[in-house]
Amino acid sequence: MRIGKKIAHTAEAVKGSVKKVTGRATRNRSLEAEGRADQVKGNLKQSGAKVKDAFKH
Repeated sequence: MRIGKKIAHTAEAVKGSVKKVTGRATRNRSLEAEGRADQVKGNLKQSGAKVKDAFKH
């Protein structure tokens, strides 16, 4: 996996984590849910790239 994509996927997961925590702190359920979704999406992209890399080698 290219380093740029790896950073982008990690950043998406971190952004989701920050949104989730902010939503929890402000009791904003929609922000918390959006953060959870972003976090999962970033983690899935990372996992998919790892699987792709495993089959390349």
